[in-house]
Amino acid sequence: MIDKLVFYFQYPFVRYALIVGVLIALCSSLLGVTLVLKRFSFIGDGLSHVAFGAMAVASVLNLTNNMLFILPVTVLCAILLLRTGQNTKIKGDAAIAMISVGALAIGYLLMNIFSTGPNLSGDVCSTLFGSTSILTITSEQVKLCGVLSVIVVVLFIMFYNKIFCVTFDETFAKATGMKTQIYNLIIAVITAVIIVLAMNLVGSLLISALIIFPALSAMRIFKTFFSVTVCSVIISVICAMAGIVMSILAGTPVGSTIVATDIAAFFISSIIGKAAGRI
Repeated sequence: MIDKLVFYFQYPFVRYALIVGVLIALCSSLLGVTLVLKRFSFIGDGLSHVAFGAMAVASVLNLTNNMLFILPVTVLCAILLLRTGQNTKIKGDAAIAMISVGALAIGYLLMNIFSTGPNLSGDVCSTLFGSTSILTITSEQVKLCGVLSVIVVVLFIMFYNKIFCVTFDETFAKATGMKTQIYNLIIAVITAVIIVLAMNLVGSLLISALIIFPALSAMRIFKTFFSVTVCSVIISVICAMAGIVMSILAGTPVGSTIVATDIAAFFISSIIGKAAGRI
């Protein structure tokens, strides 16, 4: 097995896939704790459906670099989702359902009407559940992912205290004069960027797993916000690396293998948490 790994890591595309997977896991786990605690877990699912619709439009338009189209559309929908969720007539969960289902349906409709390939079912399946495209990424895509990942990490570190306040007691933070809408907007935009980055890795339907599972696993063991965030990052990165390596060795889908690894880590963390509680 070690010889096989050494053989595969001689190829640049395998190293690129591992680098991108680690960066995506790092970014998604940072915001995962905040989204889980704010009951915004499904915002990732909603925005992933929006990204699917944007990808369908980009494929119909035959855009050479679909990232330039998907990213702005997803960020715009994240802002729209935040604004709509604050409307008293349309609650947050209804807004997520409305936008996500609408984008998913329109995307699939466009892919059917303006089919760009002979295997429509395969294209849709690979977009929803991930594909081997993570193993065909170029050095330019790796650099783009690296730049966006650095931006996400820097924003999270810069506004860490503000995000902490908005996460735990938004009403009190607003009463003290903090502009909570701005920081909620930052959270929504960062989440949209993470969604777009993760689409090629796990597919639009499995993105929420990268955000939710590491955070829930860390919460089984630790109790403070900082320790949970750090533990979530460590678990997410380890699971991403293990999932990519196992998918290469076993020939399984990359996205599904990473999510399965995250699920296993969640059960292990639950056992550790219960054992620590008894002690």
